[in-house]
Amino acid sequence: MTVLHVVALAVVAVGGTTVVLVRDPVRQALAASVFGLALALLFFAFQAPDVAISQIVVATVAVPVMILLTLTKLRRDEDEERRR
Repeated sequence: MTVLHVVALAVVAVGGTTVVLVRDPVRQALAASVFGLALALLFFAFQAPDVAISQIVVATVAVPVMILLTLTKLRRDEDEERRR
């Protein structure tokens, strides 16, 4: 195992812990996005570029965007309920 592997594993461990400890949903979605990018870099380090590219598309972009859109919709609905 090289130094790159150890560093990548450490970054993934810290990123995963950060996602769990963050309580604000918006910040958690952003932390999950960074965590997905760290996982993609880990997959590149272990020479799995196809998995890394899938990880970038799904976990770094698609899932956090869906979460943020859902949170925006929920907050908009809550604001409309308060106005009534």
